Amino acid sequence: MAIDVVVPPLGESVTQAILIKWHKADGAQASMDEPLCELETDKANVDIPAPAAGLIRRVKNEGDTVSVGEVIARIDTVGAAASAPGKGGGTPAVSAPAAMPAASALAASAGKLDDLSPATRRIVAENKVDPSTIAGTGRGGRLTKEDVQNSLQRSGNGEGGAPVGAPPQPTPARHEAPASMTTPSPKTAPAQSGAMNYDARGERRVPMSKIRRRIAETLVKAQQTAAILTTFNEVDLQAVMDLRSKFKETFEKTHGVGLGFMSFFAKATVQALKEYPHVNAFIEGENIVYHHHTHLGIAVSTDRGLAVPVLKNAQDLSFARIESEIKRLASAVRDGKLGLEELSGGTFTITNGGVFGSLLSTPILNPPQSAILGMHTIQKRAMVINDKIEIRPMMYLALSYDHRIVDGKEAIGFLVRIKQLLEDPARLMLEV
Repeated sequence: MAIDVVVPPLGESVTQAILIKWHKADGAQASMDEPLCELETDKANVDIPAPAAGLIRRVKNEGDTVSVGEVIARIDTVGAAASAPGKGGGTPAVSAPAAMPAASALAASAGKLDDLSPATRRIVAENKVDPSTIAGTGRGGRLTKEDVQNSLQRSGNGEGGAPVGAPPQPTPARHEAPASMTTPSPKTAPAQSGAMNYDARGERRVPMSKIRRRIAETLVKAQQTAAILTTFNEVDLQAVMDLRSKFKETFEKTHGVGLGFMSFFAKATVQALKEYPHVNAFIEGENIVYHHHTHLGIAVSTDRGLAVPVLKNAQDLSFARIESEIKRLASAVRDGKLGLEELSGGTFTITNGGVFGSLLSTPILNPPQSAILGMHTIQKRAMVINDKIEIRPMMYLALSYDHRIVDGKEAIGFLVRIKQLLEDPARLMLEV
């Protein structure tokens, strides 16, 4: 029997995607829920899992534009049965006897295989790892792909965790991009970079990706529909840096995650938004929509474009939980595996141009949000403290806001409140 593999609903307003990569060869054996291919939408990349076990018959090719509901492949379940041991006298596919028993055994022993994402389930099955033996760092303690890779690395990528002969699953270094995003090596760059495709005028045209087109549309819409104004301030980060230095090692030992600057800014932002609710509100027609929660977007630049993963209900998250979520989302960005639900619903955004060395900028709103906070590089500057000149680590902050809903007094007050909380971080703990 042939089972159609169709493009599933991809989120609000998303109707098409580009099939950018097949994970399984045509005619290859696939296990149920094993990732078959990767689709690129204008918001995120999505893995499409197999709806059943069987042999893959591709219908669409890499590079094709596909629509929601369209058939991209078919799974021959009869062919899979015929290739099984003891039937038809044929030689079974190498992966057939291993993939399904491994998955079923894991489901029986761990009882939580069904809770894993397709990418995580694949690496668990390939390495015959018991997911119940690995601590999850995802939302609600969910096991992530990075958790499994780190566990395999600690155990020697096959020693004590994976069977002898299993293919190693190296964990990419933090500074490296995923394979689909890495820059070609110097030896291969001339052939892959398209340098030979320049025309007689020295020009080369490359189609914009769906994500880049979406970014362009969003930014132009923001400029055209909102009355954007930016206000600036500066913050002395000496107290934050002293606090990090004092408790960084203890924090990491206690919570299993490093203590970064972003959690301080996130906590300060959440507290300030409580006091200035207009900054966390939307304009919807002739109404103002206020939010009792803070879904905090963290802008992340990738080789494919800008991604803004969202920390849902950031007002309920501790420092450790914020750091853990940022780490998980950053890993998903690097792997190109952000879920659509993790990219939607933000009520306020933080963007950090300082990681690239930006000293000052005017960030653009992320519609329909009414404001965005811009962080910048930390620079030591001579400051007058109690009538004395001292060298302090300073950062310029920028708040772009929609003047239709946020008045200048509120915007300035909001930014001053963030400055106050960061310069005296004890206030963050006491919420005063």
